[in-house]
Amino acid sequence: MTSAPGKTVGVLVSGGLDSAILVAHLAGSGQRVQPFYIRSQLAWEGVELSCLRRFLAAVARPTLAQLVVLDLPLSDVYGDHWSVTGQAVPDAASPDEAVYLPGRNALLTIKPALWCRLNGIDRLQLAALGTSPFPDATTGFFAQLSSVLNRATGGELTIEMPFAGLNKRQVMELGREFPLELTFSCIGPVGELHCGRCNKCAERKSAFALIQMPDPTRYAATETLDSM
Repeated sequence: MTSAPGKTVGVLVSGGLDSAILVAHLAGSGQRVQPFYIRSQLAWEGVELSCLRRFLAAVARPTLAQLVVLDLPLSDVYGDHWSVTGQAVPDAASPDEAVYLPGRNALLTIKPALWCRLNGIDRLQLAALGTSPFPDATTGFFAQLSSVLNRATGGELTIEMPFAGLNKRQVMELGREFPLELTFSCIGPVGELHCGRCNKCAERKSAFALIQMPDPTRYAATETLDSM
């Protein structure tokens, strides 16, 4: 799961638990890390990016490069999809398939892969778990995507999934000592708070429960109850 400490590895990071843990773990182990965030005009990205910047500042060290933000607008493609409008967001009772965004992983990967190719980085890592139910989140998919990109650019970039052999509990244990309260996992934020009601908030709550760690997240639903 580690990389050669003498070379820089690119890491695609969203600000969620898994990718934040991957970045902090690699940088803390002496690996030189170049983090990437892809901004696609989705409803939660303003809050997510702000949280990500705070998390990276909290775990900053000489091995962690400045965040590169790449724009890849998708509102013209996704149209009135809930991910763009922020309306009818899949709730806690919805299946994981309800939050699937068509083509998302391929689109997220292409632009940072090209950046790496043009800047002498030959490895790009994603924090996808092997337990993901989506067909575009497998090692086979990314191996094929890497092959296509290398044919297109004449490069030798390897796309890696270092968490592919881990489950959610193992990843959370790896990140237990990091400032996880600064991460962001919500698809229906209320102001700068996690909504506490969406599919991703439910997943976040379960992640902390897996390692019997108090959830440090402020949820809007809880805040409303506390004010009553």
